[in-house]
Formats: sequence, C-alpha cells, structure tokens
Amino acid sequence: MPDTIDFQSLFEASPNLYMLLDRDLRFVAANAAYLRVTTSRREDLLGRYILDAFPNDPNDPNNASARLLRESLLRVLTNRTPDSLALIPYRVPRVTDQGTVIEERYWSATHTPIFDSAREVAFILQHTVEVTELQRLKQAVSEAEVARNRAEASAEASREQLEAGILERAQSVQEANQTLDAERRHLRRLFEQAPGFMCFLRGRQHVFELANKAYAQLVGHRDILGKSVRDALPEVEGQGYFELLDGVITTGRAFIGHGLKVLLQRHPGAPLDEVYIDLMYQPVVDPNGDISGIFVQGHDITEQKRAQDELRRYRDHLEELVRERTKALQDSEAERRQTEAVLRQAQKMEAVGKLTGGVAHDFNNLLQVIGGNLQLLDRELGANGPARRRVATAMGAVERGARLAAQLLAFARQQPLDPRVINLGRLVRGMDELLRRALGEDIELETIIGGGLWNTFADPNQLENVILNLAINARDAMGDEGKLTLEAGNAMLDDHYTQLHPDVVPGQYVQLAISDTGCGMSPQVMERAFEPFFTTKPEGRGTGLGLSMVYGFVKQTGGHIKIYSEVDHGTTIKIYLPRSLQPEVTRADVVSEQVEGGTETLLVVEDDPEVRATAVELLTELGYHVLKAADGASALAVLQSGISIDLLFTDVVMPGPVRSPELARQARALLPDLEVLFTSGYTENAIVHGGRLDPGVHLLSKPYRREDLARKVRQLLRARQQRLTEREARAAPVPIAKAGPLRILLVEDDEDIRLPTCDLLETLGHDVRGVASAEEARAVLRSARFDVLITDVSLPGMSGMELAREALHAEPGLGVIIASGQGSTVMQESGDALARAVALPKPYDINRLEQALEQARGSRSE
Repeated sequence: MPDTIDFQSLFEASPNLYMLLDRDLRFVAANAAYLRVTTSRREDLLGRYILDAFPNDPNDPNNASARLLRESLLRVLTNRTPDSLALIPYRVPRVTDQGTVIEERYWSATHTPIFDSAREVAFILQHTVEVTELQRLKQAVSEAEVARNRAEASAEASREQLEAGILERAQSVQEANQTLDAERRHLRRLFEQAPGFMCFLRGRQHVFELANKAYAQLVGHRDILGKSVRDALPEVEGQGYFELLDGVITTGRAFIGHGLKVLLQRHPGAPLDEVYIDLMYQPVVDPNGDISGIFVQGHDITEQKRAQDELRRYRDHLEELVRERTKALQDSEAERRQTEAVLRQAQKMEAVGKLTGGVAHDFNNLLQVIGGNLQLLDRELGANGPARRRVATAMGAVERGARLAAQLLAFARQQPLDPRVINLGRLVRGMDELLRRALGEDIELETIIGGGLWNTFADPNQLENVILNLAINARDAMGDEGKLTLEAGNAMLDDHYTQLHPDVVPGQYVQLAISDTGCGMSPQVMERAFEPFFTTKPEGRGTGLGLSMVYGFVKQTGGHIKIYSEVDHGTTIKIYLPRSLQPEVTRADVVSEQVEGGTETLLVVEDDPEVRATAVELLTELGYHVLKAADGASALAVLQSGISIDLLFTDVVMPGPVRSPELARQARALLPDLEVLFTSGYTENAIVHGGRLDPGVHLLSKPYRREDLARKVRQLLRARQQRLTEREARAAPVPIAKAGPLRILLVEDDEDIRLPTCDLLETLGHDVRGVASAEEARAVLRSARFDVLITDVSLPGMSGMELAREALHAEPGLGVIIASGQGSTVMQESGDALARAVALPKPYDINRLEQALEQARGSRSE
C-alpha cells in the first residue's frame, strides 16, 4: 500500500467533471471526464481564456450563458467565496460522422476559490454536473402533458386506441414523475449546499417558506419556517429591511444591496451582533403576473468588511504616519539648512577670529618695539621740542594701533578678561553722563531698568566699552536727532529658542537691549554686521571693528547677541549675559601710582630679539638688574643656577618645549617667593580659560608703555617685599654679623649658572673667580690662595665632592660650600672628610648664599 495519495491520479480518474482556472480565467488543468464531455483536447485548452475556448453562442444575441459564467467567476474573485450556477445552457461542439455539430447541453456548476499563502485567490476550481438529460426529461414531461390532453380530447373518437395506449401513457407519466422528483431533490440539494444564504418569502407578510443552511447560520439557527420575517426576526425592526421587502412586493422591482449592516441576535439573551451582508431581493412572478413572494440571496461579508475596515484603518494610519514623517522631514530639512547656515557662519567667524588673533599678536610685537624705543628716545631728547613733538605724534599712532589690535583680539575672543559679579542696572546708570556726552544734545537717552534684576558675571570695563560702542553706532545711524533706549531686564532662553540658535545654551540670562530710531539695516547688512572691517559708514568714519568687538566679548563671556532691524525703522541689539547667583562685587577705585624703579633682579624671557632688547633696556633704565633668556629652556637653566631672581617677566607665546605656564610653574617650585608677570599680544589659551585670566595670573598686554611696565613691576615687587617682611617678622631670625670680603673660587660647568652667580657674589662685595671643571679648579688652587671653595657636585670630569676632599687635604682651613639640586642629602654620603663643608641646596637666593658664606667663614676659624 502506498504511503501517499496521488491526488493528480485521483483528479484525472474522477468521473466528475473538473477543470482549474487561474486568476486571469485561463485554463490550468482539466480532467479526462471534462475533456470527454466537452469533446475537447487538453492541448487546445491549456493557457486559453475560457470564453475563447468556448465562444459565445452566435444564436443567442444576449450572450446570456457566457455572461452568467463570467459573472459567477468574477464573484469568486471579488468575494473570495464559492459561487454556484444551478443551471446554465451552453452549446459545445461534438464530432460526428457527418462532421462537427454544435449541441446544446445543460450544466450545473460550482466554482470554488483556491488561495495562496497570502490568502489571495490564486485559482478557481470548477466542478460541473451535466444536467442535460434532466432538462430533457422536464421537456418530455411537458410534452407528455400535452399528449395526455390531446388523448383526452380524442377519447370519444378513438376509445379503443385510448385503451391500447393507456398503459404506455401511464408508464410515461410515471417516468416523468420520477424525473421531476429527481430534479426536485437535486435542486433541493443545490439549494441547501449553496455557499451563499438563500430563502423564499411568500406573500405580503413575507413568510419563510424555504431557507438554506447558510441562512440558518446567518440568523442563528432559530426556528423561522412558517413565520413572517417580523415574527422570526424581531430585532431587525427599525433597521429598514422590512420596508425594503414591502417595497419589492409593491413595486415588483428587485433590490440589490452591498455592504449592508444588520444587527442580529444569534443566541437568546445575547447582545446583538453586527453583521455585514451583500443581498438581493428578487420578486417571484407567477404565470398570471402576480408577485407571489420574494427570493432572497446573499453573502455574509462580515469578515471581509472587518478586514477591509482594518486595512482602511491601517492605510489611513499609514497615510497619517507618512504625512507626519513628511512634515517631520520637511521641518528637519528646514532646521538642517538653518543649522548649516549657522554652522557655516560660526566656522567663518572662527576662522576669521584665528587669523585676526595671529595678526594681532605680530602687530602687538611690532608696536611694542616701536613704542618702547620711542619712549627711550623721548627720554634722551631732553629739551629738543620739535623732536619730542614728533615722538609724541608717533606714540599717539602706537596707542591707536594698540586699540585697533585690542578690538581684533576682542573679536577673536582672545582678550584677557577680568570678570566679576556685577549688577547691570548699576553699571548702565553709572554710564549715563558719559553716554549723554557721547550722544550729544539732539539725541534723547532713555534708560529702563527692570525690577529684581539678576546679577551677571562679566568684565565691567569691557562691558562699558561695548555699551559705549553700540551707543556711538546708534548715534551715527540716527544722524542729527533721534532716541536711544537702554533697557535691562531678566530673560529666559528655553529649548525652543536654542533649537533655532544652536550656539546658545538654554538657561537664565540678564538682557541688555539697545534700541535706536535710526536708518536700520537690510537683511544683507545684518548677515555681515559682525564681520571685522565690514562697515557701511563712509571712508574714514569707522574701522568696521565696533560690532566685531561686541560680538567677540559677548561670546567670550558665554552670552548671546541678536540683531533686530528694519530699514527706516531703527535697530535693536539684544545682549544676553549669563545670570550669576553670587553677590555683586564692588569695583575698587584705581589709584594712579608714581612711576618708580628698583634694584631687584629680573629675568626677561622673550623670543623676539627686538622686543627683548627693548624690554631689557626699559627695565635697566628703571634701575633693575636684568637677566635675559630667549626661550623657556634657557630661562629654566638660569633659574636652576641658584641665582636669586625676584621677578620673572615672560612672554606668553614662545617656541620650544617649555611653554610659559610650565616655565612659571617650575620657576615657583625653585623660587617660591618669585613673582611672575606675563606679557603678550595674543593669549591663546595658555593663561586664559573660559574667557578670563587664570586665578593668580598677572598680565601686561602688548604694546605697553614704560609707565605701565614700571607700575606693574613695582606693584608685584612691593607685594613680594611685604610678604617676605611679614614672614621674617614672624620667624624673628638672628642677624648674621657681616665680615670682610672673601676670596672665592666658584666651580660650575653651566655657564648660564656660573656667570649670574659670579655677578651676585661680586654684588655682595667678594672677590670671585669662576671655572668650568674640577681639573681647571685644581690648577687654580695650586697657583692661588682662596678663602672659600663653592663647587657643584656634578662636573664633567672629577666630581665636586672629590675636588672638595682634595682641596681640604691640601688646605685644611679652606671653607667649602657644596651646591647641589639634591639639597642637604648629598652631605649624608660625603664622609668625615667633608664634615665641616656647608650644603647649599639649589635653587638658592641671595640671602641663602650669604648665609652659606658666613657659615663657611665660621668653619675656617674652628
């Protein structure tokens, strides 16, 4: 016995007629029974459209059979449910001895959909039952009835003939009755098994006479036969169906409805079910023309309707999502274009700022050389009036150049700020008199300060410059007369605002709005308003750096600036500065100090030789002892030599591995009491972070005047001296008695250390000779007598320790000072021979050096 069933063999061997169509109603398959009955060949059918394979009946002008067949097949495709044709005449060709003849035959067909994996109709299976003989039997019965009537009419004429044929007629009637009964049973089966619901309603009361299983399933398998629709289906009252039935009976016109909703109670006591149906009310007309009832046929399309509704809802939802997504993409594209425009503008301003900062750096160095030499020249001219006037004119030009460079640095956000907590309202009110003088009498000034104004954290001097600059710009825009309004208040910039302005951080701000009634700006001018050197003023009336300076200051302070302007209607510039929660810091009055110099030792570090020479000459003229270095590494070597240095004066931007902040850090590690003064025309981020100087940092911006340099240096040295005096007073040191000069031999291989140390020792009044190695010192010791030997530990050949032992062995009364970066720990490994030697830890200042010399002098007398 086979494991599987060969359905192909079953299909082919079935005595029933089957054929299979695709969605385009083209033959896919047909079994042998179908080919035999339709006298067709399989190769002539496969792939052909069904109505091409079996053409319309030329004798039927309405093509009724073809139309019925096509409509049934289309209903299967549309409704996705089986469809039946109880009776359809169709002529088919039949081959006979006399040739091919067209024979009319009758069929009953059922069309069943076959679905694919996506639940779509892929094929239609036709099961055909030929009912030609049954139809002919019906015709025979009719003919028999006619024959019987004729026989009765001629009974009187031919009694004998009637008796002879009575048996035959009886047999014919019996056969006809059997045929009619078979037909009735067949039709009843078709009616019962029809996939759509059917019923027959008799009379004007619409009494159920027939109803198939599909109808019983539709209404809930209730007892309906023999009842009127109003009694059988009371819940349908008021839904319009009873009125439709009455209309069909009254008018005789059929009713066809699609997608109709009906509420049915399918179970006793249950809630009403919402059902959707396609139906047809067909009036049944008797031979006498009276309407005896209504034939009802239809399909339950509830699941299809729900699927369609769900599909529609899904489609509507999808369309809504598409609309939302499209709008979001449009908004995103607009935001992207705006963000790109802001980013391009920011990148342009950043690039211009970097270029501007670099130019300002070199420009300031040139101005420093020119200004410094002019000041030195001015002091040498004496009473030469014309020459001094020319120098004064040149100095004025240097100062104007310095202001121009300061504006460039402000735009580049590289000016060193000194911010503090301020109250904007007080600052604006304090500028009232200054602004009125700058604006003139014809321009009205109004100041509005909001109540409860928050504090902000900004450089008050630079902020005053910003306000004055904007006021002057407004004055020029208004001409002869107008009104300038300054308004300060609190503001909140939320996330929505920051989305439109990506460079802004949301939060609380203090707002300063400066409005004028001037000529206003066009959109093209507003777009370039903050660019350096862009100006709409006539040549010679402006540099184009005013708004650039304002823009740079606001950005460096962490704020935001916005221009609102319209041609011929004035301009409003709004500045937003971050709110500070700290209390206001009162500004101290600046007292001009008298220019004075000193005698302290300064170290000047500058990579530009001309700037370095000018600074050294200015400081030397002020009386200071000045050492110099070209870069950080050279400066460190001088500091590590042990020379006492009181102040380090260094440029911020220098080449080489040792940057100025690192130089300052190591210098203070070597000399804790050292003062550091930075100078620069371009700070970068070395000592300025977050737009302000680092804590404890002192800066003298280039170009500086001789007076500015003198006051700043003296101020720092005075603070240092006060700090040292207080410390000495607390320590109450025992004074060391001074004695006569000493003859000193200094052994140091580093020339940068050796030469400054010799200078210091000579400053103390001693006789000093410096050599670079122990071998050279041995020769000098043999040829001359010294009181003290000062030697470094690490020397190129013989070490300083070995040299000291040898020198003490030759001259036991020699004072020995061991200078080392290891401090006093080096003496712990020296042994008994150097027990009287004095340790001098590096770095050392002049006081420590003098104390070591006195100790060495004392050790000689023991």
